[in-house]
Amino acid sequence: MTTIELHPEFLTAKGKRQFAVIPYEEFVALQEWIEDAKDLTALRIAREENKDEPSFTIEEVKKELGID
Repeated sequence: MTTIELHPEFLTAKGKRQFAVIPYEEFVALQEWIEDAKDLTALRIAREENKDEPSFTIEEVKKELGID
């Protein structure tokens, strides 16, 4: 996964940071990064849960289905 460089602007109240505002493009990139992280976690869990199940290469599947 790639890293995202964020450029936040901080809004303060009574001298304390209360909110961070980032450019929209960075927000979208951050959302995509989070989704990718979720997908990767789900993949790792699925692999672990199915580690004892048989697996097949794409060539074996094509042969079984009669696809060239």
